[in-house]
Amino acid sequence: MKYEALIKKIVENIGGKNNIKSLTHCMTRLRFKLKDESKAEDEEIKKIPDVVTVVHSAGQYQIVIGNHVGEVYNELIEMTGLQGEQNTADSTEKPKGPLNMFIDMVSSIFTPVISVLMAAGIIKGILALLTALNVVDKESGTYLILNATGDAFFYFLPLFLGYTSAKKFGLKPFLGMTIGAILVYPTIVAANSGAEPLYTLFAGTMIESPIYFTFLGLPVVMMNYTSSVIPIIAATYLASKVEKLLNRFIPVTVRSFFVPFLTLLIAAPLVFLIIGPITTWFGLILGNLLASAYALSPVIAGAVIGFFWQFFIMFGLHWGFVPIAMNNYATLGYDVVMMAGLATPFAMAGVTFAIFLKTRNRKLKEIAFPAFLSSIFGVTEPALYGVTLPRKKAFYMTSISVAVAGVIMGLFNTKTYINGGTGIFAIPRFINPETGIDNSFIGFVIAVTVALVLGFLLTYFYAYDPKVDDEEVEERKPEENTFKELNKELGQTLLCDLTAPLNGKTVPLSQVEDEVFASGLLGKGVAILPEEGRVFAPADGEVTTLFPTGHAIGVTTTEGIELLIHIGMNTVNLEGKYFTPKVHQGDKVEKGQVLLEFDLEAIKKEGYSVVTPVVISNGKEYLEVVSTEQQIVQSDDILLTVVN
Repeated sequence: MKYEALIKKIVENIGGKNNIKSLTHCMTRLRFKLKDESKAEDEEIKKIPDVVTVVHSAGQYQIVIGNHVGEVYNELIEMTGLQGEQNTADSTEKPKGPLNMFIDMVSSIFTPVISVLMAAGIIKGILALLTALNVVDKESGTYLILNATGDAFFYFLPLFLGYTSAKKFGLKPFLGMTIGAILVYPTIVAANSGAEPLYTLFAGTMIESPIYFTFLGLPVVMMNYTSSVIPIIAATYLASKVEKLLNRFIPVTVRSFFVPFLTLLIAAPLVFLIIGPITTWFGLILGNLLASAYALSPVIAGAVIGFFWQFFIMFGLHWGFVPIAMNNYATLGYDVVMMAGLATPFAMAGVTFAIFLKTRNRKLKEIAFPAFLSSIFGVTEPALYGVTLPRKKAFYMTSISVAVAGVIMGLFNTKTYINGGTGIFAIPRFINPETGIDNSFIGFVIAVTVALVLGFLLTYFYAYDPKVDDEEVEERKPEENTFKELNKELGQTLLCDLTAPLNGKTVPLSQVEDEVFASGLLGKGVAILPEEGRVFAPADGEVTTLFPTGHAIGVTTTEGIELLIHIGMNTVNLEGKYFTPKVHQGDKVEKGQVLLEFDLEAIKKEGYSVVTPVVISNGKEYLEVVSTEQQIVQSDDILLTVVN
């Protein structure tokens, strides 16, 4: 383990594991409750490398580590077997219910790749339009390059999600990427479409599965993992558990090699032997059941297929529908199983356009309109993962709208006659090759129109509250900084001005009651006595640390400056009460954006000081950190100037 030596010395000098009553941590400190504090050797602990200092406060024995305290805490718990205290008050970070937890997990995994997802979706939509209008020939080199540009991200989606889900689950990111690459490895993909299977499992049953190859004699039931979502997330979660288990037993001296080696060796085959078959069989069972249901009641089947189509796509279960549909085309000349799902792009377009019109969040507008356009062209991933899924009501409105469209298609006995595109490019699929435009086609047109309009109306008037995305404030031009002239005279280069993250009265850091902040051990800066309960981003950057209780947040600016904002003193003890984060760890933020809100008066009534230190934790990397001389600051005033 990375901090094994540090942890052993800490435990030894606080009186051993048996002297620990409980343990938690905040942004910078391990917070112990000891049975007997007299057994702790303060001076010896202060001498330990990586320990900043020791503090006795609020009935706790606090060891100040720094911004990496979370990693130290996790390893300490793992090494000692202690049960750490859990913070449960932050409901925004821990959604209730398995479905909400699942949606929150998937949307957070997609957050880092949203911009590329949007770009690829737009390119795919434009290319589909150019091809339909015969502007670009499918056999041309132009089409080949543009198609690769738009489709590569979606084809290799498991590779990208392998990285982001690994970050989510605590797996080494490149292990996650490797597992994603294995799923879409060319020979694996090609093996799934072999001409002659070795044999067939469960022949004649609902889950009949051709076997094209085996692993150590065990049959491998294959699915198409390209563009899939859930298999790689499940695989990465599995690998993270394997990695943590191996870390317990493999000696530190050989861990860097053997842990990745064994993690891949164990996790990769399990993906193909367990996750693949489960996903494939569920898809086949669902496809057959819904096909049977459609024969009994097209209306009910259309509603069910329409409502759950987004879920089928996310879990990769829709692949189980494909062989049924292809068989229907070959034997019947038409298919009814998958047609309800073809209303999804239109419902998604209506929902996304409503959010685009209603939101006041500039960044969301920039995402929502391209997502609306790509949905019209049949590419729904940007809208799903970038707009609707993170806003659960909007996601449900899409499902409801598609379900209604499915009912209408069932009433009109709508059919598809050929395999083909989605969105507006699905229209030719519903034209009867023998009779042309008939009731089946009319039913499709009515259904998708209703899906688009209903999705828009439900979202605009009911499901979407723009306040949930009010994370921006009006941009205001900061006044000229007198430090600029000072730095010119000194011949130094001004690296960055950081605006105040709170409105209020400035307090010298030396006057903060917490000695760790007051002594400057955690970095240079200034404190603010806030006059309102909002924290703003002092510069463009990324939220690199957000403690679950919401009482402290770390932002790394685009210039690499690491800023720590700690609301109040010992407010970690409130366990998230009165704090409402507006961002998540890993989010990109813009200067002036609201990062979190807190109930100022309620915190005071609980007896806590609300003086908020704002420090540059990596200030030693720069020539100087200069604090403002203003006694009162607003969020557009310069608070700190970092000089390089």
